[in-house]
Amino acid sequence: MTPGGAGVQHRDTASRPRSGRRPDTGRPPAEAGEMLPAEALAEALSARQALSPDLPSRELLAPYLHARAADFLRSLRVHRESGQDPQGAADAAEAARALRGAARRISGTLHTFRPLTDTGWADTLRAELAWLSGTLAREHAYAARLNRLLEALNRLSGAGGGAGRASVPPARGGGAEPGGSLTVGAARAGALLERQLTLARTRAHSAALQALGSSRFHAVADAVALLASDVPLGPAAAAPAAEVLTPLSTGAEQRLREAVAALPLRRASHPYNADALVHGLAAAPSSEAQDAPWHHVRLLLRLHRYAQEVVTGPVDPLPAARALDRHRDAAEAAGAAASAARTPRIAPATAYALGVLHADQRHEVEAARFAFQQLWQP
Repeated sequence: MTPGGAGVQHRDTASRPRSGRRPDTGRPPAEAGEMLPAEALAEALSARQALSPDLPSRELLAPYLHARAADFLRSLRVHRESGQDPQGAADAAEAARALRGAARRISGTLHTFRPLTDTGWADTLRAELAWLSGTLAREHAYAARLNRLLEALNRLSGAGGGAGRASVPPARGGGAEPGGSLTVGAARAGALLERQLTLARTRAHSAALQALGSSRFHAVADAVALLASDVPLGPAAAAPAAEVLTPLSTGAEQRLREAVAALPLRRASHPYNADALVHGLAAAPSSEAQDAPWHHVRLLLRLHRYAQEVVTGPVDPLPAARALDRHRDAAEAAGAAASAARTPRIAPATAYALGVLHADQRHEVEAARFAFQQLWQP
């Protein structure tokens, strides 16, 4: 059986070494906020090659994929063995998060180092892992989005809020008190958002359960199980790592830098520039098109980090990456508020509260862009 059911003949297979230790580079893992430019990548590879001048690329790539496949299978086992009690539900959620992380790393590594692999097999497995990761991520995304929006409504309406999961703001009369109309509308807006996003989360949960029980998922799990011991690689993986890994890693970094250079960073460097808000008030396609370059940079930054992990070992997420995570979350929350505001026959106070909520989240988008501009180190 071939991984992913692609039916591709393996040209070269790298087996798991007996020792799971990575070659010692003499270099500590990159710290948060540090990028490894081409020179540093070459230096790390040279340090590894000091142990063996002809260290082939597969000796770095295959162990990394072995380890990520083992993470995938370990998380899958924990998810399947989780109980139905609250602790079991928490364990299942954490296992699903780890499962998505392992799937993203395998997929991202196969994307960056595709020329070193059996390309037909790699493309098929990448597509299946993208499907799985996206399916499993939706339930968590809807839950986090609802919590974010309810917290924002509580803050904007002055209702406060305790620790733990945010709740719908209480309805209070108060046309005479400051913010009274927002408070009344916030309660209705919160109830509307809770209905819509809870329904979406329930559907996503059902879709995830259906996916995990499908023959398609079992084929993916079989492919990853094979990946834990054998990696189908192409002839290029036999070349010295410095000759092939460095250009591919540098290419991932170069694509990231080009995408960042295309962003309006000068505009984002001015706080409260209202650029994100103005575009967010436009039609949905316009707003999504304006956010898309930032989301693309977030994806490229992740691919760059995974490429670093293959070469240098574990790498902490960059602070700039966390800023782009906040950007994505705020943009999607603003979209949910705008979608709720288009619900037919809602009360004016509800529509007003949703409009204020949408503007608040678009300001969060703007703040995340400002933070990224301050944190990015070219």
